[in-house]
Amino acid sequence: MTEQPHSGAGSAAEPADLAPVISLFGHRERTADDVASAQETPSWHPAWVADPLERAEDDDEAVEAAERALIKRLRARQLSCREARGFLSEQEIAGDAIDRIMDVCVARGYLDDMRLAEQILHVGLDRKKQGRRAISQAMTARGLPRDVVDEAMAVLDEDDELERAHEFARTKARSLQNVERDAALRRLMGQLARRGFSGAVVGTAARVALDELASPQKVRFLES
Repeated sequence: MTEQPHSGAGSAAEPADLAPVISLFGHRERTADDVASAQETPSWHPAWVADPLERAEDDDEAVEAAERALIKRLRARQLSCREARGFLSEQEIAGDAIDRIMDVCVARGYLDDMRLAEQILHVGLDRKKQGRRAISQAMTARGLPRDVVDEAMAVLDEDDELERAHEFARTKARSLQNVERDAALRRLMGQLARRGFSGAVVGTAARVALDELASPQKVRFLES
């Protein structure tokens, strides 16, 4: 029987002929650099902001909400353009968005400074029995431009002012019937001045009203 050759180093050399072991799941041992990189990368940072598309959508929603809020306010009370702009400025939207909303509201007639001026004039004349100065101040307080105020007030003349002052003084003079004339005149002039009538009109209307109160027969004769 022939004996097969045998090498004493064969068992030690066999592992060198085997293929390297490869992980089926691609596993790789983590290195020190990998650990350091993971520690340096935060999951969130305060400086990060929303996606531009998300910001645009949020801005659009804010503008629409501001417009709805303004329309709701206008349904309850008429506003001047200055008042409306001030309201929109409180809604935290951009200036160009405010301009767009204002343009739309003016174009649709939701905002009309002249119409508001005429409304203030009507209330001042018919309900409050005010003079020119008080009505003009009320318009200015609502933020109406000077040219709008002047145009609205142009329909009034001095004769109208005197007639309204006289009518107001006549109603107030009745309560001063038992008051000494000079004292009654001062009180009546003060009431007329607080209603916004001018100085010359105040004096004339107050004196005429007291004269009528003192001489009713003569007044009736003159009025007939």
